Amino acid sequence: MEVTYETIIGDIVDFDEDTADIFLECGMHCIDCPVSRMETVEEACIVHGVDPDELIEKLNEYFKNKK
Repeated sequence: MEVTYETIIGDIVDFDEDTADIFLECGMHCIDCPVSRMETVEEACIVHGVDPDELIEKLNEYFKNKK
């Protein structure tokens, strides 16, 4: 999976539940919130004051290393 600004948070967690730890580390504790089912990475980062580039990099690095 490749994460972009437009990737839906719920899709990421559905693809790999272990990514929840990455979101939690960033202060995004709403990964099981119904809004996460339709909220993009960029939208969630804006709401939570997280740098989307940093989060995307962490998630893509995680997926790259998991192969």
